[in-house]
Amino acid sequence: MMWDVAYLPEAEKDYRSLGRSQQIAVSKAIREIKENPLPQSEGGYGKPLGHKQGTNLTGYLKIKLRGEGIRIVYKLIRTETQMLVVVIGLREDEEVYTIAQRRISKRRL
Repeated sequence: MMWDVAYLPEAEKDYRSLGRSQQIAVSKAIREIKENPLPQSEGGYGKPLGHKQGTNLTGYLKIKLRGEGIRIVYKLIRTETQMLVVVIGLREDEEVYTIAQRRISKRRL
């Protein structure tokens, strides 16, 4: 079953700010993941997040595009088989987690 994918407006901006080759890699990864975005413990691709460097991302998942140096943080909305992309960003200094926490708090997700 394919999950629907929704993006926070900020995550769409994140995507547009990437280089073309990075956009292609992210699009490909999201196409693959939406087939099974469940946590790895349930046979999916997502790696669960928790408390990390002062951020609480419990209930959110991540995937890493190692070759591109990009992380994608998302949340599953299980009642609707939808996943919500919160942030797409470079893996530098794990800043994506701080950004994710800010966006989650701002939108009260």
